[in-house]
Amino acid sequence: MKDVIVIGAGCAGMTAAVYALRAGKSVLILEGEGIGGQISFAPRVENFPSIASISGAEFSNNLFEQVVALGAEVELETVTKIIPGEDRHVVKTDSGEHACKSVVIATGVKHRHLGIAREHELAGISYCAICDGAFYKGRRVAVVGGGNSALQSAEFLAAYCEKVFLIHRRSAFRAEQSQVAALLKIPNVELVLDSVLTALEGEGELAAVQGQNVQTGEFFRLDAGGLFVTIGQIPENAVFKGLIALDADGYIDAGEDCHTNVPGVFAAGDCRKKEIRQLTTAAADGAVAGLAAAKYRS
Repeated sequence: MKDVIVIGAGCAGMTAAVYALRAGKSVLILEGEGIGGQISFAPRVENFPSIASISGAEFSNNLFEQVVALGAEVELETVTKIIPGEDRHVVKTDSGEHACKSVVIATGVKHRHLGIAREHELAGISYCAICDGAFYKGRRVAVVGGGNSALQSAEFLAAYCEKVFLIHRRSAFRAEQSQVAALLKIPNVELVLDSVLTALEGEGELAAVQGQNVQTGEFFRLDAGGLFVTIGQIPENAVFKGLIALDADGYIDAGEDCHTNVPGVFAAGDCRKKEIRQLTTAAADGAVAGLAAAKYRS
C-alpha cells in the first residue's frame, strides 16, 4: 500500500508528488494519457518565476526527472473509480487497483471543441499547434481563440506558415498584454475579430473555413488548410461525479486548502474550482495538496 496516490502527471500532480516524497512518503503517480499535462505542448513558458524562458516540454521533463529521482513510481493507467475507506482508499484503474492512505486528484482539463459540422470528419483540424504545426509549413492556417494559448499557437505557427488567421469572437483578447503586443508585430498574422466560425469546407481534408462577424452580421470565407482550435478547456472529472463534489462547470469544489468533501482526497491544479489557472497556481496547489496528503493518516 502506498502512502499517497497522485492521479495525473501534470505540473500540479508532479509537484504534489515532490512534496509528499520530500515528507518521507511513498508515492504512486497514475497517468492515463501522457506525462506533463497541457503545459508540455506549450512552445514557450516565460511566466514561471526564476525561469526566463523554457519550452513546456523541457519544463515537464525536468519535473518528471525530479519526481522519479526522489523515488516516485509512475504507472500509465486510467483511473476509473475511487473507493474511500476508513483505514485506506482504493483507486481502481483500467489495469487493476491500488490501495493508499490518501489521494491527490490532479487530472487537469481537456480541449473544448467548436461543436460545428464536420469538425471530427475532416483532416486538418488540430487542438495542438506545437504537435501538428510543422505539417503546415508554407500553408495558410487559422487559429480560433483569444487566450494565451491561442496567441501562442498563432505565434508558433507564423514561423512555419505563409499566413495565420487568428479568429476571436470578441474585439479584445483575454491573453496577457505582453503576448498580444508580441503577436501584433508578426506580419503574417491577420486578426479576424468579433467573429465566429460557422462551417468547414473540404473533401476529406480542410480547404477553407466560413464565419460571420457578430457585430455586422457579414459572412466571410478564408482559405485555410489547417485549423487550430484553442477555445478553452473542460475538466477531466467526470469519473469522480457522485463521490467528489463538483461545481456547475464540472470543476472539483475545493478551496485553497485543496480539501475535497471526501476526507483524505485532495484536488490540485486546473481540475479544481479557481479563478486563475496558470503554471504557478498549479505548482502552488500541488505543494498544498501534497503536504496535506502526506499528513493524512500519518
